[in-house]
Amino acid sequence: MRRHLDHGVTVALMLAAGVAGAQLTPGSAGTGSSPSTGTGSTPAPSTPGTTQAPETPDLGTPGSDAPTAVPGTGAPGGTRPTPRVGTGGRDLPPSPPGIAPSSIEETPGSSQPGRAISPAPALEPSAEAEQVKEGVTGAPDSEEKPARREPLTLARLVARAREADSRVEEATAELRKFQALYQQARWAWFPKFEITVGAGGPTPEARNDGLGGPPTTEATYKGDLNFGRVGVTMFSTGNAVLPLYTFGKLTALEKAGAQGPVLGAALRERTRNEVGFQAAQAYFGYQLARNGLQQIEEVSKRLEDAAQRIERLLKEDSAQVSAVDSYKVRFFRQIVEARRAEALQGRQFALAAIGLLANVGPEDAVTVVDEDLELEEDVPVPSLEQAMVRAEQSRPELTAVAAGIAAREQEVFIRERSYYPDLGLAGFYDVRFTTSTTRQRTPFAFDPYNDRTGGVGLVMRGTFDIPIKDAQLEQARAELDKLRAQEKQIRAGIRLEVSKVHGELVAAWSRARAFGEAERSARRWVTAAFTAFDLGTGDTRDLVDAFTAYAQASGDKGKSWHDVRVGMAALARVTGAPLAPGE
Repeated sequence: MRRHLDHGVTVALMLAAGVAGAQLTPGSAGTGSSPSTGTGSTPAPSTPGTTQAPETPDLGTPGSDAPTAVPGTGAPGGTRPTPRVGTGGRDLPPSPPGIAPSSIEETPGSSQPGRAISPAPALEPSAEAEQVKEGVTGAPDSEEKPARREPLTLARLVARAREADSRVEEATAELRKFQALYQQARWAWFPKFEITVGAGGPTPEARNDGLGGPPTTEATYKGDLNFGRVGVTMFSTGNAVLPLYTFGKLTALEKAGAQGPVLGAALRERTRNEVGFQAAQAYFGYQLARNGLQQIEEVSKRLEDAAQRIERLLKEDSAQVSAVDSYKVRFFRQIVEARRAEALQGRQFALAAIGLLANVGPEDAVTVVDEDLELEEDVPVPSLEQAMVRAEQSRPELTAVAAGIAAREQEVFIRERSYYPDLGLAGFYDVRFTTSTTRQRTPFAFDPYNDRTGGVGLVMRGTFDIPIKDAQLEQARAELDKLRAQEKQIRAGIRLEVSKVHGELVAAWSRARAFGEAERSARRWVTAAFTAFDLGTGDTRDLVDAFTAYAQASGDKGKSWHDVRVGMAALARVTGAPLAPGE
């Protein structure tokens, strides 16, 4: 008995997984971590005119951790569901339930109302998010106590995180900037009116007959200090140029600017996907900690029964137990209490993360629905080839880099046409009036005090800094080649990321099925061992062995189902689309 009690202590119940499951690590799924696509910066194309093409971010390359692809071709065994991996093709088979408002309804055939099967965050939860937003901000102004908020489901949590997270707000502001740059590029042809209006004085007297004749007053002569009746002068000048033909530069600038909103929307969608995945991590981490606490409560009760039985046998001087057995069981109970504290801390951390992601105020309590991590139905997993196709079609990073390449191509075109001049229609005017001078009525007399001129005409504008233009063109071509190389890296990184996450999900399914069977067998073993111990036909050795196996299997089962649920959310993130039933 003593040797096996020592072995049971080393296992430490394995229920500390509740703490590990509550950690938030973006990009992690199962027992590993998925590579995430980082963001850098790529200089925006600089174009002639009054605006620039949209800035193209350096999307970086997803992580390079080597994936462990485990083919999910095993057949279901026992009563526990197993993943079914497709055989390829461009159409994806039925896949895990997506996060949608309908996914929070009661599961058909479930004996527990309100339990939801919702493994992956939704891609477009706009309707649900608007309802949540109205519920948060549309409360009437009154002194009555506000109504209690409904507990957060996974769908509601993901929807709120995708709309209210500060990173999403930042991406939305960036999108508005790209939209403004596009409007600036569209109106680059609009003439720039330069108008000057002024007045000043004093102005000396200058009088003649208005035909350019000699001065008519003494003060008009120069060379003395007699200024006569001084006055003030007022003037206004203006000019503008309307581009008529720029050899395609303005059209290319508008095309480059049009890629800005596309790029900004793709980056915002990537941020939303990442935030939604983190919300799913926090949600399932909370459920894992909660389930771990339930297991600890069950173990504590069994330990209490065993301790009471040992104390009773010791008082009866039974040879079945000794004082050492009492010390070891007491030690084991303290280990359980320590694991309980860790699980409570993990649950508290998960609730704090949920409140942060859902943008819940510090004075509001965070409540989450109770949901079992174990799935009671067979949820098929798409094949690796199908996941690859989905990622190629839906990843927002690919949309963003494609928009960036299109903008860079237009920049190269603009630099190539910068050698040609711009043709336009120019107009100008100059109006001046002075109160102390005579306006000249003949065009042959120069009159800087009272002038009224204006006109329009065709103009051609260009520069001859050929060496500088050559350098700018080469720089634009180099930036385009750099972005195309980054696109290749991103595609390769996405394939590696999908392979890793898919392999981890398939492996998690296999572990969940195996640990589920092991946990059921260990539960029967514990029941039989306790019964034999109570009847006096079994010793503490069998009891401790059964208890150790049950504790280990329960912890591994909960962690493996946590890995399955997080892995399904991770697969939805790396493929860029929700995995909804019937697809």
